[in-house]
Amino acid sequence: MTIIPDRKNWTWVLERACPECGFAAQSIPREQIPARLRACADQWRLVLSGVVMTGGAATAEAVRQRPRPDVWSPLEYGCHVRDVCRRFSDRLAQLLAEEAPVFADWDQDAAAVAGRYAEQEPARVAAELVAAAARLADGFEAVTGEQWRRTGSRSDGAQFTVESLGRYFLHDPVHHLHDVGVLRR
Repeated sequence: MTIIPDRKNWTWVLERACPECGFAAQSIPREQIPARLRACADQWRLVLSGVVMTGGAATAEAVRQRPRPDVWSPLEYGCHVRDVCRRFSDRLAQLLAEEAPVFADWDQDAAAVAGRYAEQEPARVAAELVAAAARLADGFEAVTGEQWRRTGSRSDGAQFTVESLGRYFLHDPVHHLHDVGVLRR
């Protein structure tokens, strides 16, 4: 069975807490985005090493196992989080360099297939994820003053400021820690 594409518009997480993972974007001070991202990336590093697993053996091989055929494995989620970090680094740079940019569309499900997420090496993915998260955290740390209010949008019309983009982004890696059983509600 293949993964059913997620077609939800998750921008609502900017207004209310996520009922699944508990993440409350509106409660995160913008200055905390980089530190929270780095802490989350460190948790992902542990997940991908097999150290942090629930419901099964704590082995590197366990990260390759899907809990159900229609749900990504921790490795596949880790690849996704790495790629989301990369995508949002580009979006942050675009927001800071251009006036009212429109972000290029990205099909996360097509990226998973094309990137052969399930076949990647967990240790390499962990290192790449931590590096991508550090780059994005560095980008947010460099934002000052009025830059936090710079705006851009997705092709579907969803509007973001630099600040709301950071909060919106941070939900993704946190939520996926919940998906793999690391965070409990």
